[in-house]
Amino acid sequence: MIHGERVRLRRVERSDLPRYVEWLNDPDVREHLALVHPIGLSGEEQWFEATLRTEPACQPFAVDVRGSDLQPEAVSEAWVHIGSAGFHEVDWRNRAAELGLAVGRKDLWGRGFGTETVRVLARWGFQELNLNRVQLRVYEDNPRAIRAYEKAGFRLEGRMRQSRFHNGRYYDTLVMGLLRDELR
Repeated sequence: MIHGERVRLRRVERSDLPRYVEWLNDPDVREHLALVHPIGLSGEEQWFEATLRTEPACQPFAVDVRGSDLQPEAVSEAWVHIGSAGFHEVDWRNRAAELGLAVGRKDLWGRGFGTETVRVLARWGFQELNLNRVQLRVYEDNPRAIRAYEKAGFRLEGRMRQSRFHNGRYYDTLVMGLLRDELR
């Protein structure tokens, strides 16, 4: 496991899959992901099996937070699954990877868990995988995610114009990057 102050990253387990299906069938959660169509449990199981065959650096992490961080009056230290994060691709020759993040619990959006997850994952990539660069793509109409990435130190590097069609309109995809010595 990889620990931050308020989040931990652990490998996805089969028992997590029903939560992913619930989240990914919510149009609000899916809106800013590359996933267009709703998904069923059998499709999520196929995805899970495929991830087990990828190299460990590209296997996704489940993102958990302590119950006491969700409700200040709670005393539970039990961990609660809220999303997933990981590296989609690792380019070992150039020491670079592409990061992805999804917080499925909408009630926790805007509370800083995404920003901390990005920092923890990027730090792990730099320190343990010896990466020099982490990049990501984010849709221009997702200001909450853009803000989280900027707070973690990512900088805008480019724009793929009108690369996404959504709800009858074209949107740009932003490319953001973070170098090892820029991590905040």
